[in-house]
Amino acid sequence: MKILYGVVGEGMGHAMRSRVVLDALSAQHDLQVVVSGRAHAYLSQRASEHLTVNRIWGCTLVYEDNELRKWRTVVQNVKGALTGLPKNARTYFEVTERFAPDVVISDFESWSYLFGQRHDLPVISIDNMQIINRCTHDPDLLAGVEGDFRLTNAVVKGKIPGAFHYHITTFFYPPLRKPHTSLHPPILRPEILAAQPEPGSHLLVYQTSTSNSALPEILKRSGRACRIYGLRRDITEDVADGNLLYRPFSEAGFIDDLRTAAGVVASAGFTLMGEAVYLRRPMLAVPIKGQFEQMLNGRYLEKLGYGLTADELSEERLGQFIERIPNFERSLADYKQDGNRHLLAALEQTLNAAVAGKPSPG
Repeated sequence: MKILYGVVGEGMGHAMRSRVVLDALSAQHDLQVVVSGRAHAYLSQRASEHLTVNRIWGCTLVYEDNELRKWRTVVQNVKGALTGLPKNARTYFEVTERFAPDVVISDFESWSYLFGQRHDLPVISIDNMQIINRCTHDPDLLAGVEGDFRLTNAVVKGKIPGAFHYHITTFFYPPLRKPHTSLHPPILRPEILAAQPEPGSHLLVYQTSTSNSALPEILKRSGRACRIYGLRRDITEDVADGNLLYRPFSEAGFIDDLRTAAGVVASAGFTLMGEAVYLRRPMLAVPIKGQFEQMLNGRYLEKLGYGLTADELSEERLGQFIERIPNFERSLADYKQDGNRHLLAALEQTLNAAVAGKPSPG
């Protein structure tokens, strides 16, 4: 079977998830991959060597002080489109001429979806975002953010409309409200599956915004040892500052600090949250402002008793999180999953049904 697989480049979680799926599919099928942004370098380096990974242009988001900057995002994408769209057109004709796929899989990526629509091919969706649109959420979870929900729901609904089937990865399970949809535990990279949780005393802190100047003082006053990634991207070795240890990014080092952490303090991105839950590490989630999906992730995390969420990190909220870590550990103690096998088995059924012209299995 020939599969065109599209991966959105905004947010590395899509690339990490897709790497696992691509490696599994490439053992049985012929694949071409299209990917934008930083995800291209990640997949080019880590995916199976016989995969062709094509770089395309895709929209990006601009963040500052843990907030999505909408106007700067618009300006940056308008500039990028001037050179990016002609390149995408060239890639379109190259894929059409040399590959001729039977089916398309999209991880929240529009180029591959539009290719499938143009060539009347079945499109299969794999991502975590569609849970916003295709499930029913309790009003209590949406309290105070109803407007954000309606806007984000409309965007997600319009991203990959009319797909043959939607495979949604998640650690929380709201009721389905639409057909051709199935929920699956998070897909985890092999390094996480191999990690053995050993709770320690430090907090793992992951911060994507280098301009968050208030964070270090809040962490210092907690008195807890903190291993911090992302806040100082200029360093090449560990830098100690009292109870704070700034670390240059290392995938192996990060995973080791995650598996041995007493707790995790980070934004509410789905991938790290799913990894923390799998390793049974409590999490204090601070959603990026303007990112409804992260707000929803954080609220479900708190509802399940796996951690806390906070609109802004404060000394008080951090103290509450640290005090309740034993309670969160008890809630997480029985968490188990086999998301990779669960999704890959279901995906193979979906692929066979799509190519054979049979109804979606969900």
